[in-house]
Amino acid sequence: MKSRQIDRGLSLTEIGFGAAQLGNLNRVISDDDARAAVDTAWDAGIRYFDTAPHYGLGLSERRLGAALRSRDRDAYVLSTKVGRLLEPHPAGASSLDDGGFLVEALTKRVWDFSRDGILRSVEDSLDRLGLDRIDIAYLHDPDDHWQAASTTGVSALIELRDQGVIRAVGAGMNQAAMLAEFIRRCDVDVMMVAGRYTLLDQSAADELLPLAEERHVALVAAAVYNSGLLSTDRPAHGGRFDYREADEQTLARARQIADLCDLHGVTLPAAAIAFPLLRPQIASAVVGMRSAAQVSSTLERYRAHIPPALWQQLRDRGILHA
Repeated sequence: MKSRQIDRGLSLTEIGFGAAQLGNLNRVISDDDARAAVDTAWDAGIRYFDTAPHYGLGLSERRLGAALRSRDRDAYVLSTKVGRLLEPHPAGASSLDDGGFLVEALTKRVWDFSRDGILRSVEDSLDRLGLDRIDIAYLHDPDDHWQAASTTGVSALIELRDQGVIRAVGAGMNQAAMLAEFIRRCDVDVMMVAGRYTLLDQSAADELLPLAEERHVALVAAAVYNSGLLSTDRPAHGGRFDYREADEQTLARARQIADLCDLHGVTLPAAAIAFPLLRPQIASAVVGMRSAAQVSSTLERYRAHIPPALWQQLRDRGILHA
């Protein structure tokens, strides 16, 4: 597994383990399956792991921490996120979480990008993880909270970075414009861009990627399958794009890409993983994995040879950013 160096002395493996599915995202998995996924990733050389309190109301952090606790802490990079505190839920165990995770709603998410909220979020995450430090802390989805996130939120993270509590700071979002604004205005190290630099959506190439290169800010590409549409060899009706069912136009584009992949003897998911890593400023592609089998299939796709002629043909067809 190759790694790419970013600032603050951190190195990320080109494939990162996205732990959202360890929080029972859309499907219940067992503790044993979660641990097996992490163990398989470790044995394959993956050393970058990403989670968040949002994922399963803390379940992802607890499972990931338990699976990593016996590992050499200096041998891997761990990121989590801040901005959503977990508070006791008045309905308690009588209801299920409404955030897409199949867990009991013992707690609820509360937006908080204040200094105290950020400090508490990091402390709570460390407690759930059972680890001694977090390497990267991302402001999580601050789309509707720019004012607080770009002032008290990022300032609190920088304070923790200066104290050595965390090593790098940034933001993680499903849009590119606000990530670019963070780079323009704030002292950030690494940004996670979800779904905006993929075979189907390269909007991050317009401003975010060149700005990140200019300011020496690393990028992590998440949601490379765009919520699933690019995760199968032949995209089908009912496939999901950006968390909802794909419309006919998007489905047709995905099928066109799949046809070209077939022509060059590669699969659509393999091309989807390889594409963001063509850019040197993208340090890692984070892929969600819920089982040992998914880890193995992800690594098989990562290792696939992608003929350069495929990228050229996709550019010629106007599918890829020029």
